[in-house]
Amino acid sequence: MNYKRILLKLSGESLGGPDGKGIDENVLSVYAEEVASAVRSGVEVAIVVGGGNIFRGLSGVGKGFDRVKGDQMGMLATVINSIGLSLAIKSAGVDAVVFTSTPMKPIAEYYDRDKAVEAMKAGSVAIIAGGTGNPFFTTDSASALRACEIGADALLKGTRVDGVYTADPEKDPTAVKYSSLSYDKALADGLRIMDSTAFALCKDNNMPIVVFDMNGKGNLSRLLSGQNIGTIVKGE
Repeated sequence: MNYKRILLKLSGESLGGPDGKGIDENVLSVYAEEVASAVRSGVEVAIVVGGGNIFRGLSGVGKGFDRVKGDQMGMLATVINSIGLSLAIKSAGVDAVVFTSTPMKPIAEYYDRDKAVEAMKAGSVAIIAGGTGNPFFTTDSASALRACEIGADALLKGTRVDGVYTADPEKDPTAVKYSSLSYDKALADGLRIMDSTAFALCKDNNMPIVVFDMNGKGNLSRLLSGQNIGTIVKGE
């Protein structure tokens, strides 16, 4: 499949390196180079990154945090990550613009679909932070929403696993990897690719989801060039 415009979803934990905490500058640099290479190849790129390396709203609930306020803290964590990633991408020689789902000037631009698309067409990376701007929605849901809004060819979910398996490959050595599967099979088999809200949004809007190992050097470029990297989830 040829990808002309993509939405790349990255977890906050991935930016934290081996410990999944804080921001690992080496990981940031590697990711930035991968993204810059994709842009130079002519692909328009938008990114949604989580904030779990700094704060995860849902986990805070068990420690006495109000869910709404906890989710708002998580949204702010995604802004921190997005600014850091934008600086790394700029250092790699490609422009990047951070948009936020709630007004946050002068820190970042307020998200507008047309402005984000305009930035991508001009060769910049559009990093869309702050989740959906609403509590009770994850950054998975935000990435699905933004992918549909900007008319992406696919939502690429960069993980530390090289695709979708019949079971957790880190726990079950007999797990078998899928090269592709349908939305319905993924749902029927209970495969936790994204949360249910995000998955339903992709299914309803026929947005392909590609799960791949973002930590494999050159994987993003190989995937965008049409190589069989990761697992693609799509309609029948």
